[in-house]
Amino acid sequence: MPSPNEAPEADLVVQGPDIETPLLKSLARLSGAETIVALPGAATQAFRLPHATHRDAVAVFCDEAGLDFAFVPIGQRLDRVRLVAFDMDSTLITIECIDEIADLQGIKADVAAITASAMRGEIDFRESLRRRVALLAGLPTGALQRVYDERLRLSPGAERMLAGFKRAGARTLLVSGGFTFFTDRLEARLGIDYTLASTLEIVDERLTGRVSGDIVDGAAKAATFARLRNELAGGDGLSVAIGDGANDLPMLRLADVSVAYHAKPVVRAETTYAIDYCGLDAILNLFV
Repeated sequence: MPSPNEAPEADLVVQGPDIETPLLKSLARLSGAETIVALPGAATQAFRLPHATHRDAVAVFCDEAGLDFAFVPIGQRLDRVRLVAFDMDSTLITIECIDEIADLQGIKADVAAITASAMRGEIDFRESLRRRVALLAGLPTGALQRVYDERLRLSPGAERMLAGFKRAGARTLLVSGGFTFFTDRLEARLGIDYTLASTLEIVDERLTGRVSGDIVDGAAKAATFARLRNELAGGDGLSVAIGDGANDLPMLRLADVSVAYHAKPVVRAETTYAIDYCGLDAILNLFV
């Protein structure tokens, strides 16, 4: 798990699919929390333990118990959030779109291996995307719609997370090294404010195996996030970034609050918080 937030005064938030009362009481004693407060409305169980003062053993305890935890500073309020940015594949949605497209060509294993290596940070993302897209040459564009209709699913809690941040007045940004075919549809479906993604080149209703225009890599994600953060989150405002892969790190490093969602170890090591067991809506509980 990531290192606990080092704010001088913070509440401990714990979340999980099933938190038994004896375990929760043990955690309260371990952390030195004053009391235990159930958080309403969460899809999974969530509790706030105010003024937790002992932090050293909390990470190990929660990891062994299968719980997400966070030390939330008292001033980290939801109404201060002005910008929320999130990756698409394996973050906002459960699949890697390019892997599912490749499956329709019978080459999913080949493409998925490159995807996994890129997400772990082992190979350059731009080069990995070129290699993967090249394998799709000749595929009819109807395959993209099939993936959207038949395989694309939102991550648990995605719609509740978006609704919560929107009620608080935040703007939303979807960034992806994946493709505009999918981000455009999600933008319209979910009411997302801004999107950034790569564009597949199409000729005569078939994929050419090339990307049209610039590839959206980690630097491009970070640049767009920085521009909107400066525009929207000045003064007392907060910016939030959520991702799962190595190419999200440049953006995550710029955020006031960064969240690794069911992420690779290289990402979890560098973010403010990690959500490993709950859905995206658990992120709302990281704010007072």
